[in-house]
Amino acid sequence: MTILLRGLLAVIGAIVIWLGLNASLGGIATLGWQGAVDFFTITNEQTFAVQDNHVRFIAGVWTGVGLFLLAGAVMPRRLVPVLKAMMALVFLGGLARLTIMDPALLTSAKIAPSLFAELLLFPLLGWWIHKTNWNPEDG
Repeated sequence: MTILLRGLLAVIGAIVIWLGLNASLGGIATLGWQGAVDFFTITNEQTFAVQDNHVRFIAGVWTGVGLFLLAGAVMPRRLVPVLKAMMALVFLGGLARLTIMDPALLTSAKIAPSLFAELLLFPLLGWWIHKTNWNPEDG
C-alpha cells in the first residue's frame, strides 16, 4: 500500500510542478499549458507588472510544493511532517477559493475538479500519510 501512496505522491507532485511552472514562468498570462492565454487586456502596464510579479512568486511557491511532494515520494519517512503540512496548505488554498462566493464558477468544469482535489483528496492523502505511520526516525 505504501508503494501506491508513494506513486500517488510522485504523480501529484509532477502535476503540481507542471502547473506551477506554467504560471511562474508565464506570469498571469501563463505559458498556455492549460489553454488559451488571450483572456485579458492590460490597461495599466505598471500595475500589471507588479501583479504579474506577485503571481509568479505564488506560482513559484506552488512549484516548490510540487517538488516537496515529489521528494516525499522518494524519501517519505524524512518528510512526513512536511507532507502533512503540504496537505493542510492545499486544503487552506481550497478554502480560499470559496471566498469568491460564486457557486456557478465554483461548480464549473474549470474549477470544480481542482476544488474537489483541494478540499477532499488532499486531506484524504494527508490522512493516508498519517495512517501509514512512517516514522521519520527510520530514515
